[in-house]
Amino acid sequence: MKTMLIYNPMSGKQTFESRLPEVMDRFERHGDDLDVYKTNHPDHATELAEQACEEGYERLVIVGGDGTFNECVNGMMRHDKRPLIGYIPTGTCCDIGNTLGLTKNIDQVLDIIFNESPVHMDVVQANDRYFCYVTGIGAFVDTSYVTDSKLKRKIGYLAYVLKATEEFLTVPRMRMSVEYDDGVLEGKYSLVLVINSKRVAGVNMIYKPRLDDGLVDVVLYRSLFPFNGLIYLISFLLPFWSTPLVKRFKTSKLHVSTETKERWNIDGEPGGKGDQAMEVKKHAISIVVPKKTHKKHFKNQKGKEAS
Repeated sequence: MKTMLIYNPMSGKQTFESRLPEVMDRFERHGDDLDVYKTNHPDHATELAEQACEEGYERLVIVGGDGTFNECVNGMMRHDKRPLIGYIPTGTCCDIGNTLGLTKNIDQVLDIIFNESPVHMDVVQANDRYFCYVTGIGAFVDTSYVTDSKLKRKIGYLAYVLKATEEFLTVPRMRMSVEYDDGVLEGKYSLVLVINSKRVAGVNMIYKPRLDDGLVDVVLYRSLFPFNGLIYLISFLLPFWSTPLVKRFKTSKLHVSTETKERWNIDGEPGGKGDQAMEVKKHAISIVVPKKTHKKHFKNQKGKEAS
């Protein structure tokens, strides 16, 4: 199989490069024609993923965190013919990898890439960009990209927790109009999340998510100072809880109108300001996952039938 491997050397604890020779050996022994590329600037992974599509690669192996995965998918979505994805998560949080049941153990993930069958996974378009697991605006959404990278290397996920704690007293109050498949909601919100995943920032946010149904989960948090923190906490503990204060629904399309100066976050990276028009692209990418993930999040697809 003609395979491109893209890795981010700055991802997580930055240890993958030392394992690269043995990873390359595994692909060679498997019979793959492997080309390896290292990212060296923002959006480089997007450019390389586009190259993989243009040059007819059959498999694209992504090594990095949620941001690297997002960059690659954005490059692939610019082309109709896309390679099969194998993902080796190496980031600090790795919400996508965790949701897909992929460990950070490189040997185990390679076993999955070589031996398991793929599934078709939804991707969501937000204005002119795409996201794989979450976009959001409001409280704490900038934590992933404003947290000090040196601190992340030292203490890992705890660095995000410390940064989120700092921002606890600056919860925004955003006036919004949210149009979705079943109607329109208006009000003042402190946090809006659009999720195609189980986890966000290491927290289980969606109860039994489906990643191939053409729908995305939306969670809207009403602004209710000074009780916002309590609302978040209860919601995190009860990811199926929907009330007038925490509205949950599924939709295939979403349009959020707002004049807030808050920035959107797309898969852990800055996503601009203002209105967002979103649409689910059903079965947009193919990715290899463990059998248990087939049964949990891709129930309409069975084994080799998804290839």
